[in-house]
Amino acid sequence: MPYPQLLTPHEKLEDAKARLEIPRIVCICGSTRFMQEMAEADLRLTASGFIVVKPGCNMKQPHPLWADPADAEELKVKLDDLHRAKIRLADHVYIVGDYIGDSTRAEIEYARNLGTPVSFTHPEVDPRKTAA
Repeated sequence: MPYPQLLTPHEKLEDAKARLEIPRIVCICGSTRFMQEMAEADLRLTASGFIVVKPGCNMKQPHPLWADPADAEELKVKLDDLHRAKIRLADHVYIVGDYIGDSTRAEIEYARNLGTPVSFTHPEVDPRKTAA
């Protein structure tokens, strides 16, 4: 008698989202230089019925939370971990902007390794296209 196959954590999450009738979740990624464009994408995706998660801090703008360099470095690590969790939660990753830096490139690779679909506001910056 064969044993039933256990669900992976990702499959359990997908099953729970389906049972709870959770709308599809989109994670916006990109350089924080595109925060205004991310806000516009958030507005449009939300109006279309998606749950949207995106970067919540722009560390390029001065703020007391990251004024001290040691605090800033510690916060950056926490924010990177938090954003990876947002990517794991998402059904789709949407890359905003016409520039891909190292952090965004790593997020794209992370999402693709998870099997999460990735799309771009500017498809020409897709690392798969620029590597060819």
